[in-house]
Amino acid sequence: MIRKLFLSVLGLVWASAASADFALNMREGITELSTETYALHMLVFWVCVGIGVVVFGVMLVSLFLHRKSRGVKPASFSHSTTAEVIWTIIPCLILLFMAVPAAETMIKLEDSRNPDMSIVITAHQWRWHYKYQDEGIEFYSSLALPSMQARIKNSGVDPFSVDNYLLEVDRPLVVPRGAKVRVLLTSNDVVHAWWVPDLAIKKDAVPGMVNETWFRADVAGTYRGQCAELCGKDHGYMPVVVEVLEADAYAAWIAARTGSNE
Repeated sequence: MIRKLFLSVLGLVWASAASADFALNMREGITELSTETYALHMLVFWVCVGIGVVVFGVMLVSLFLHRKSRGVKPASFSHSTTAEVIWTIIPCLILLFMAVPAAETMIKLEDSRNPDMSIVITAHQWRWHYKYQDEGIEFYSSLALPSMQARIKNSGVDPFSVDNYLLEVDRPLVVPRGAKVRVLLTSNDVVHAWWVPDLAIKKDAVPGMVNETWFRADVAGTYRGQCAELCGKDHGYMPVVVEVLEADAYAAWIAARTGSNE
């Protein structure tokens, strides 16, 4: 029975890995802050691994060396003040060790001063509105038509034949590489969340409030995300696409879009 259960679980894992990109860890991303966040994550991860190895190692060794079959007599003491002080001080020191880099990264994440550009992002059910404050450009970004058609029941379109199914939009957010972009987030109806893993951003868009964040993309390319807050029946059809261009390509895009608000 146990063997069959093990083989079944192994088969499910293998099928999942074969049909999709399988990753256990978070992405390192393409911004300075995403790299710092990843490094902080790995620091905490290995600290936890070390704690687990030490704690379970001591438990296993104690169980093996002090078992009854070896003739070991149980201890007669009820507690040890020295041990209690040690296992209180050591966790406090570990937490302080992790708190310093975490606080530094958190401060950087909230420091949106002196941006090169500012973009107001307004969430709607179920699309995004982008407004470039300095360029006079604004537009809506919605699920791309191929994904829209494939998501319809009995449409005859195979979702696996659609590139970036449910992760493609008709108009992506376009930003220049290396620019500090301040993002001002709000919502027109319910709570949404603008989430792009490669930018290390997951920020709520709340009606009546403006949340602020920022990023500086160091690598040109296309980066995808989604709304990460349950916002209604079409929550799963609200992707985010950010296109990072070189300076000259971005200038050409601005020139082509100037004066054409949609």
